[in-house]
Amino acid sequence: MTSDRTETVRLLPWSGPEGKPCYVVGDGTGYVSRMADSVESVQLGMAAQILDHAADMLADHKATAAQLRFLAARMAEALRDVRRIAESRGARLPGPAGEGPEDDTESPATDV
Repeated sequence: MTSDRTETVRLLPWSGPEGKPCYVVGDGTGYVSRMADSVESVQLGMAAQILDHAADMLADHKATAAQLRFLAARMAEALRDVRRIAESRGARLPGPAGEGPEDDTESPATDV
């Protein structure tokens, strides 16, 4: 019996110990994949809110240097999250045979 399910390796939107990347292997329907989808959704929503806040703050000429530094730090965090999401999703796009996520020393988790 053959299965129609295709297993892929997915970069997760969080890091493991020491900041190393985490991956899950599965068909994208398991608990870990659903949790990753939820985390990505929250991260993208937060990035949109930070962008809106940045526009308001940059238009306010009374914003202090400390406020702008804090904003820049949050924007850097959001940009790192969005970049990771883009890398994860890009790696799962169909492409030429043999292309996939970069080889890493971390062993992938299995999606359950």
